[in-house]
Amino acid sequence: MSKIFDLSGKVALVTGASSGLGLHFARTLAAHGAAVGVTARRRERLESLVGELHGAGRKAAAVAMDVMSSESIRAGYDAAEAALGPIDIVVNNAGISIVKPALEMPEADWDEVVNTNLRGAWLVAQTAAQRMVAAKRGGRIVNIASILGLRTIGQVAPYNAAKAGLLHLTRALAMDWARYGIQVNAISPGYIETEMNQAFWQTAAGKRLIDRVPQRRLGKPAELDGALLLLASDAGAFMTGANIVVDGGHTVNSL
Repeated sequence: MSKIFDLSGKVALVTGASSGLGLHFARTLAAHGAAVGVTARRRERLESLVGELHGAGRKAAAVAMDVMSSESIRAGYDAAEAALGPIDIVVNNAGISIVKPALEMPEADWDEVVNTNLRGAWLVAQTAAQRMVAAKRGGRIVNIASILGLRTIGQVAPYNAAKAGLLHLTRALAMDWARYGIQVNAISPGYIETEMNQAFWQTAAGKRLIDRVPQRRLGKPAELDGALLLLASDAGAFMTGANIVVDGGHTVNSL
């Protein structure tokens, strides 16, 4: 069997890992050999996942981290590194969305969405890079963006803007940090079904959105694994500043 996606000996950190795609990404990285630090604002939400990974013979640690706070991010890195060692791979997954018409969007809601999805991703990436540079070791940063950074839908203006910003930030950091051996790339998922959104896809509005996807179906979390492992492993050693779109043709259909 090919070892091209082997992550043995690597340490990964996944933000927003208590549910949804973050939880899935942590499982995927661990299954391919990485020790995984999983983060969320409330550490207790992560204990079940860590127990599951330990039961599978994998190394993992639960870490409290609020990406809105640079102090919390630094403390989270300290805890992850103390438990697992220096971090090689960061999956910048933490994010939120608030659904409201732009005319009625309160300033506080705008700030919360943009600060979590864009400022938080920047702070997590910067902290990772600072430590990688100080240790004179490269690393991989994978930003989880969205097709809504490439196209838009209604009532999520700050999310659209933040994900577009995250894609451009990915390119900027890739250019700045390539000299240090740090690769910065992004994945833009389309409509992916998770436990958190299953109910919506059964509604009339959800079904209308599915009808716009050329493959006429939702994606599954496992269908992001190829992109994740490519960018996290030596298979993607000559990639930086890239964005991999995994969306069943949705963005192509919207051009």
